Amino acid sequence: MGIDALRDRIPDYAKDIRLNLGSLASETSLTDQQKWGAFLASALASRNAEVIREIAADAAEKLSGEALQAAKSAAAIMGMNNVYYRATHLMSAEEYATLPAKLRMNVIGNPGVDKVDFELWSLAASAVNGCGMCLDAHEKVVRKAGLSTEQIQASLRIASAVHAAAAVLDGEAALS
Repeated sequence: MGIDALRDRIPDYAKDIRLNLGSLASETSLTDQQKWGAFLASALASRNAEVIREIAADAAEKLSGEALQAAKSAAAIMGMNNVYYRATHLMSAEEYATLPAKLRMNVIGNPGVDKVDFELWSLAASAVNGCGMCLDAHEKVVRKAGLSTEQIQASLRIASAVHAAAAVLDGEAALS
């Protein structure tokens, strides 16, 4: 179970995705909590049940209960925020971007783990969900908290490989 089982399901035409998942599971620029929280938040944002199941199996062994819940919370809140903020950013009428969101986001203020880790996971989920406004906001917070460009890039690489695995498996399922 876990990433190894997920990698085994990736077909040969997507070998690069399989290789990237393996190397990212060994990523050393992030703490284990940062890395596996990014994996889990990205998997949840990918919406592929198999990817979620396999990555959650590994994450459950690497993360505390609080960190598991926080990574899930990051994916959940970004599922909402990424749609809202991406929409206000894309709309021609600029007045929407000036209005308060009036959406509850309490978990961002009290995520149950180090704020920088939660923000990094929110960044990864925002990458999967394609919200540039949220990417900029979360990147600014984690940079201010002291994370390096390489650490931020690692979370983006995790998000991209996890999302690609989900897309490949969704495509394979559709072809079956």
